[in-house]
Amino acid sequence: MKTRHFLLTLIASTTALLGAGHAMAQQQRPIRLVVPYAAGGPIDNTARILAERVKDTLGPVIIDNKPGAGGNIGADIVAKAPADGLTIGIAATATNAVNPWLYNKIPFNAATDFAPITQMVRVPNVLVMNADTARRLNINSVADLIRYAKANPAKLNYGSGGNGSAGHLAGELFKKEAGIFALHIPYNGGSPAQLALISGQVDFNFDNLATAAPNIRSGKLKAIAVTTLQRSASLPDVPPIADTLKGFSIDTWWGLVAPAGTPHDVVVKLNQAFVAALNAPETKTRFAGLLAEPVTNSPEQFGAFMKSELAKYEAVVKATGAKVD
Repeated sequence: MKTRHFLLTLIASTTALLGAGHAMAQQQRPIRLVVPYAAGGPIDNTARILAERVKDTLGPVIIDNKPGAGGNIGADIVAKAPADGLTIGIAATATNAVNPWLYNKIPFNAATDFAPITQMVRVPNVLVMNADTARRLNINSVADLIRYAKANPAKLNYGSGGNGSAGHLAGELFKKEAGIFALHIPYNGGSPAQLALISGQVDFNFDNLATAAPNIRSGKLKAIAVTTLQRSASLPDVPPIADTLKGFSIDTWWGLVAPAGTPHDVVVKLNQAFVAALNAPETKTRFAGLLAEPVTNSPEQFGAFMKSELAKYEAVVKATGAKVD
């Protein structure tokens, strides 16, 4: 009888230990954070900063870059991943607000296939000109640019990172609101578009502030205006376009999402860890170096924000007539 009791106790203890070990193994499995863009850009850099910050609370977070199709490939991977909290991803202006209207076919539903976690970043876009061109044409403000374009129809052009890019949409909306014409010249990415502007091949661009800032500081580019409704702390002397064209607002944002159906308690745990990381002074300092403003909110708030952005860009894309396929 004593032997039987001992064996039962031993089995129970072993089972408990195995169960605990399995739970620990589950907890220690790394989280995969899918970045739908190539390594080295602002989105990738901020994701890596956060992955480092949350390792003590969430364990290892592995960045998995899956670029292609304007971010659609990476976003689709997240949408179709198991809803267990071990695969999360970046949702951005392009993937979750622009692409659903830009592409005739898209492999995921931006409105229903994701569980919002928190927004991460807001980065102003900036209307920039080649500094020499701005001096030659005596353009120092949005009003000057509009005035010149109206007095010299069809003489201006602008570059962007490609058809349907944020720079293209901002440029077309600007033309529409200002009542001017400028020829759009698409390039294969933001860097080639900026090089074209610096070399004088195009007259102005709408660029991401984080990307344009080094050349603004060096004097190669002249910042005319930011595309946010308010001035940017990074460029406090540069007015918003909205000062001239009331209500004009197009900025770049990105945040974190999980696959739809991820348990609420898991989403809350992820939200708490990443919000704490975003609010850490070190994170704010490092983001400031990228000219990226940390933004935190609840899953519900981020979901409502993405819904409003999706609706906004439907009108913007349709107004420009932009299509990728």
